[in-house]
Amino acid sequence: MRLQIACQDRMGLAKEVLNILVDHDIDLRGIEFDKVSKCLYVAFPKIDFEAFQQVMAAIRRVDGITDVKTTNFLPYEREHNELVTLLRILPDGVISIDSKGQIVTANQASLVDLGVSESDIIGQPIQSILKGFNFVKWLDAKEVTGQTLKLTGNNEEFVTDILPINVTDEDGNVQLAGAVVNLKSHSRLGQQINAFRDDNNESFNDILANSTSMRRVIREAKKMSQLDAPVLLQGETGTGKELLARACHDASARSEHPFIALSCASLPDNVAESELFGFSGDAFDTQDTSGKRGIFEQANGGTVFLDEVSEMSSEMQTKLLRFLQDGTFRRVAEEQEVKVDVRVICSTQKDLSNMVQEGEFREDLYYRLNVLSITIPPLRERRMDINPLANHFIQKFATELGKRAPTLSKNCSEYIQGYPWPGNTRQLENSLYRAISISENDILEQQDLELPCYSNEFGYLDEGFEGSLDQAVKRFEASLLRKLYPAYPSSRQLAKKLGLSHTAIANKLRDYGINKKSTKV
Repeated sequence: MRLQIACQDRMGLAKEVLNILVDHDIDLRGIEFDKVSKCLYVAFPKIDFEAFQQVMAAIRRVDGITDVKTTNFLPYEREHNELVTLLRILPDGVISIDSKGQIVTANQASLVDLGVSESDIIGQPIQSILKGFNFVKWLDAKEVTGQTLKLTGNNEEFVTDILPINVTDEDGNVQLAGAVVNLKSHSRLGQQINAFRDDNNESFNDILANSTSMRRVIREAKKMSQLDAPVLLQGETGTGKELLARACHDASARSEHPFIALSCASLPDNVAESELFGFSGDAFDTQDTSGKRGIFEQANGGTVFLDEVSEMSSEMQTKLLRFLQDGTFRRVAEEQEVKVDVRVICSTQKDLSNMVQEGEFREDLYYRLNVLSITIPPLRERRMDINPLANHFIQKFATELGKRAPTLSKNCSEYIQGYPWPGNTRQLENSLYRAISISENDILEQQDLELPCYSNEFGYLDEGFEGSLDQAVKRFEASLLRKLYPAYPSSRQLAKKLGLSHTAIANKLRDYGINKKSTKV
């Protein structure tokens, strides 16, 4: 478990917090203070709910502490995992060496480029791997400056950036700690030059973006489309995640190869595994002995889009993680490994970080997927896009149906601008398709869209509502308390949050049957 403690920068405060853990026989696994956020972070093994409540209460009573809440990771853990993941998935080779020229770390791209394994080169002199430059002499020079050279390794030439790593000690003296070596092969240079000369972004022209937030999404997506790392697209249902994924593929160097999409929602493990990885002819008791190539094999050289990756089972998450590490997998009922070159783009409408905290999604897979991420804003937050999208759909569907394109009345235009669109662009598209299919008028009115009543607070409103106001208020009150209880799992915490007395909240929780047994905390 990890706690984020907002506090004053007071001498002895950390010791008081640690004493509380000692008093409750809790083993400390990590402690860190972030000067920027002025928060103290502590990590310790998972404890039972009652002990956790006692610890939280005791910490809150410490002088100088203003807030305490759980968190997924310590700052160092987050930074370390993100940096390691970023280094691992970079498409260019990166090698770090110490001040003696010995190799300290090497990412996956450099191992592939040089045709070696990590165990072969760690601790070895880089001079034995890359030829054409005297690294030791350069490191021993009085002034060590960056170099850009053409070096040879694994019988291949690389454009190589060699940059010194300087560290400042406590006395302000600069010390040379080593260097970073960045390798670019001919193929990678060619990809980058082609991207620079011919920015293949026509695929994004089909995505209407008048709002500032959506234009920012398109800018980010254009940049990420040129990389090979996995992309995570986040957004509510109907926001156009697959459309953006396809645009990223079409704008990339993989555009001549397949783009294949698969929905992970409600797929049984055996079906998902055979769809992704394929199966041998002996996998199932059928007449067909030829087997089948999976999606990853079919998309070799291209892109695979995994929609709603949050719905994957833990077993399939493990198999996906293995594939993302080195691009290899085994077909179902087959021992031979298959290696392919595929870029993976995933989407989700759920909060993966919360799923990680609740143990519903693998932490290591989350970090592997969340290096390049884009959040698509809901339609209600980019109202400048609504009317242009509506006019686009009207023209499109009128052409398909062989009808004259109607126009939106002023009232209808204002109505769709103010409607919250819980189904986002897909809902707008479907409602206009229905209206154009049925209407015989040249002007579309509000009633032609037949949109259900909806509010952000209550969701869809039942026009046939029955019951009293008091009953409706109690239903809303019970729903609100159930949503807040996991974050404030005690009547005192919840009472403080809602500005009510402890007794009043305790009574309401009892009346509605809300407790740690009935609610997942």
